[in-house]
Amino acid sequence: MKHALIALLVVGAAALPALASNTTWDSISEQIYPGRTLLDGSDIISIDAPYRTRDDARTQIAAEIAAPKGLNIGKVTLVLDENPMPVSAVFTLDSPQPRFFFDVTMRVNGPTPLHVVVETTDSRVWVAETFVKTSGQGACSAPPGTDAEEALASLGEMHIGITAGVSGLTGLDLTSFSQRLSQLDVDISHPSHSGMQMDQISLLFIPMRYVETVEIDLDGTGYVDLTGSISLSENPRVGVSVPSRTQSVGITMTDTDGTVATAHKRLGGY
Repeated sequence: MKHALIALLVVGAAALPALASNTTWDSISEQIYPGRTLLDGSDIISIDAPYRTRDDARTQIAAEIAAPKGLNIGKVTLVLDENPMPVSAVFTLDSPQPRFFFDVTMRVNGPTPLHVVVETTDSRVWVAETFVKTSGQGACSAPPGTDAEEALASLGEMHIGITAGVSGLTGLDLTSFSQRLSQLDVDISHPSHSGMQMDQISLLFIPMRYVETVEIDLDGTGYVDLTGSISLSENPRVGVSVPSRTQSVGITMTDTDGTVATAHKRLGGY
């Protein structure tokens, strides 16, 4: 179902009149949230994205969310409006949280509005937005940065790292949040072929193949599932906040060709 939704939005985009008049966003939001009211989330969502990308094919985009008092976060969606697949990453929390942070490396295909949409457990939808300029490299069609054989040989390898505390973002008073959470980073070896890239020798298009899902389990229990897209960078890094008391992490990555890879790490120091 998640994959079908993202596939549905390969080009397109409904509206949040109070926040934007962007036609593409109007179309996207109408398809994702038909008939639902989108609330101004600028007080609960802090987005960290560059004013202009240094590397269109590998741009770090992060957001920190503090749910309104008494509510929990159930789902967070990152939308790059003008990317070929606008619904770029969806984080579904198996166990809703009052606070959540993500940091992910993305392809930004061209200048675009960027929206972070948060669904809270009372069925309300909150949105914050910014705009990202690019260097004009056309990231989704840019040639792969690694040798095809080497990329396939290491595909699915993952490295798990964790740091105490979450990198603070300006705009939200999340001091206690940062003290209670750690940041989990997962580096995934995957070529993330967009289907728009051309083999530089054969001049044929490389078939689409990207990270479809990343399931993150903490202490043997589901925590958050990421649904990806062609907007994920080559060899993507995915960062999320996790409770500091976490003792073990399990990762399951599945790509669109059906390849499944797993990784596990004990976090004795946390």
